[in-house]
Amino acid sequence: MQHAISVDNFGPQGHFMAEAVEKCVHCGFCLATCPTYKVLGEEMDSPRGRIVLMKGVLEGQLTLDSTLPFVDRCLGCMACVTACPSGVEYSHLLSPFRARAEAERSRPALNRATRLLVKETLPYPDRFRAAAQMGKVGKLARAFLPEELRAMLALLPAELPHSAPLPAIYPATGARRARVALVAGCVQQVLAPEINWATLRVLAHNGVETVIPRGQACCGSLSLHIGEWTQARELARTNLAIFPPDVDAIITNAAGCGSGMHEYGLLFAGEPDVAQAQAFSARVKDITVFLDELGLTPPPGLAAPIRVAYHDACHLAHAQGVTVPPRRLLASIPNVTVVEIPEGELCCGSAGTYNLEQPELARQIGERKAHNILATHAQAIVTGNIGCITQIRTHLAALGKPLPIWHTIELLDAAYETK
Repeated sequence: MQHAISVDNFGPQGHFMAEAVEKCVHCGFCLATCPTYKVLGEEMDSPRGRIVLMKGVLEGQLTLDSTLPFVDRCLGCMACVTACPSGVEYSHLLSPFRARAEAERSRPALNRATRLLVKETLPYPDRFRAAAQMGKVGKLARAFLPEELRAMLALLPAELPHSAPLPAIYPATGARRARVALVAGCVQQVLAPEINWATLRVLAHNGVETVIPRGQACCGSLSLHIGEWTQARELARTNLAIFPPDVDAIITNAAGCGSGMHEYGLLFAGEPDVAQAQAFSARVKDITVFLDELGLTPPPGLAAPIRVAYHDACHLAHAQGVTVPPRRLLASIPNVTVVEIPEGELCCGSAGTYNLEQPELARQIGERKAHNILATHAQAIVTGNIGCITQIRTHLAALGKPLPIWHTIELLDAAYETK
């Protein structure tokens, strides 16, 4: 069954979408930075091509069904936004389009089941931990599972870290310079709880008291990414009510979370609480941005020299425009040499749930990233997003060349702990 929709069907988001379409001059600067265009070489698998397709649907010239294969293959990495000389806000078109498409489309039963599993587990740490533990058993029967489920299991570590619950407040060391609230995250709490603890310790070293609000929910980014806007708003509203107003910033240490929370203005457009959502977004800062602005207390450094490759998480570099602060923080650590990765602007293939929904493309993109990292001859990798950490670790291991991979804040934490 085919569907045709118009801008009017998108409600308050419609004008954001129309503005994005009108700004595109089809110059093609986006092609060189688009991972799917690099792999597939098809115009319709580029940002420029997808804009044409979505425009056709909005104007009633194309059916929704005819565009979905190409739009589904988009990572939403926003590298095209960085490359665009015309200032096209591609996310303002892609996110509402996917939300509407999700309400209109029909999916195969297995695909519906996989998406339901993602929707009902990943945003909830306790559920995700339980599902991941069950998944370890499922690895024994991986050969008999459908591709989407095999891809999901392949990303799980051999052993889950022990749960490491966070305190309600983590005090500053010495004189207090600032007070912040931490977004604890969902998947990260299960796969890499040490990132949050490293964040608390580094903030404390820098005179920052951290509040970890009890009852906080997922930021809604994963739901936003897969077009589940009702769920995204419900989760976000929980956080709007729970996070305290008397803090200097709301800190994120996952690029995907920060990116999604900066889209609250789009998510809540036309809603009664849009002003509250926008004010909340304005207070959200990546941990590297906050520390860079605050002024880092110089760390003692590492005990031995190390050469690290810095990977730009797409939702930090492209969606939030944050590239300098993490590099400046890393450069401040004695004995650390930071090297750039060839094709560093290209996504690693994680992109929210992309490596679950498009496993073969994600594999090709992830393998390309792994080869580019190995070309640097770095001894370790540093990045700012749990999805990137999981994806890169998986593909380096598949090549038989595993390397340590850390969050930026973990390397800073190690530098402070050096005796």
